[in-house]
Amino acid sequence: MSISMQGVPRIGSLPAGPLDSIADVAGVTVGHCTLAHDAVQTGVTVIRPHAGDPYCDKVPAAATVLNGFGKSVGLVQVDELGVLETPIALTNTFSVAAVAQAQIRAAIAANPEIGRALPTVNPLVFECNDGYLNDIQRMAVDGSHYRAALAGAGKDVAQGAVGAGRGMSSFDVKGGIGSASRLAQGYTVGALVLANYGTPESLTLAGRLLGPELVPRLAQADPAGQPEKGSIIMIVATDAPLDARQLRRLSLRAGAGLARTGSVFGHGSGDIALAFSTAYTVPHQPDRPMPAIAMLHETRLDPLFRAAADSVEQAILHALWHAETVQGRDGHCRRALLDMMPELAKTA
Repeated sequence: MSISMQGVPRIGSLPAGPLDSIADVAGVTVGHCTLAHDAVQTGVTVIRPHAGDPYCDKVPAAATVLNGFGKSVGLVQVDELGVLETPIALTNTFSVAAVAQAQIRAAIAANPEIGRALPTVNPLVFECNDGYLNDIQRMAVDGSHYRAALAGAGKDVAQGAVGAGRGMSSFDVKGGIGSASRLAQGYTVGALVLANYGTPESLTLAGRLLGPELVPRLAQADPAGQPEKGSIIMIVATDAPLDARQLRRLSLRAGAGLARTGSVFGHGSGDIALAFSTAYTVPHQPDRPMPAIAMLHETRLDPLFRAAADSVEQAILHALWHAETVQGRDGHCRRALLDMMPELAKTA
C-alpha cells in the first residue's frame, strides 16, 4: 500500500490536480453549511457546476443508480433530458424536501417567471441517512442552510465531518465528505462523495483488507454479516467534452472505485453516482445557439473511466482521513478511523 506524506493511501498511478479535489475541474466550487449542536449533527453541501445561472445555462449530466434505496429528488428529469439546471445539493434523508424547496426559491429569485412564462425548474437533491448521530426527526435543516452553503461555495473544499457529511458513518466509524481528482489524457476528472456506507469487517484500503483489524477495536460493532444499510452519493465532474450518454458511462465507473473499498452495493444501501461536464453549457432559451462541440471519441474514454474510479476511491479515503470523532443524539458516537487505528497515519 503506497502511503503519502500525510499517511493517506495513494490510489492509482494517475496524477492528481493541484487541489486533489473536485474543484480542480474548471468552474466547479463547493460550499457547506454545518449544524453541530448536541443532538443535531447534520448539514448541507452544495456543488456549483459553474459560476453562472444553471437554469439559463444548463450543464450536461447523467446518473447511474447502483442500488436505489434512496430518496433523491430530480433524477427522473436528469435521466430524460441529460442536463442539470440547479446546483447539486446533498443533505440528510428528511431534509430533501426543504432543500429542494430552497433550490426552487433560489431559481425563482434569479428568474422570476419560472413556473409562469417560463417552465418550472428541476431541483436536484441527494441524501444519506445520518440518523445514528443526528436527531433526524427534528428536521433541523431549512432554506437558510442551503443558501449559506451556496453563498459559501469556493475552490477550497473542506472535507470530513462537514456540511452534509457531519452526521454520516462509514464502516462503523466516522464518514462524511471526501473529494479527489485525477488528470488523464489532458482532462481533469474530480469526485466528491457523501460516504455513509460499509460494514466494518469489509473495510478495504488501497487493496488491503483492514476490516478484521478494525472490528475488535469497535466498542459496539455490528455483528459480522450484518446487512449493508448505509448509502453513498458520488458526484463526478470533468472538463472533457462528453454528452449525456457518455457521462452515464462515466458515472457507472464510480462504482468500481466504491467496490474496491469493500462495498457490494447491498440491499439496504442507496448507491448513486452522477457525472457532469463543464466543457459546454446548453442554453435554456431556444433563440440562443446550441453549442458546437466535438465530443470525445468513445475509444478515448478508458483513461477517464480509470480517473473516475480512482478519484472516487481516493475521495472515500479522504472522507475517512479527514473525519473527526463526533458524538450526537442519545450519546451515540462515531470515532474517527485514525483515532481507532492511529498506525494508519504513519508515513511509509
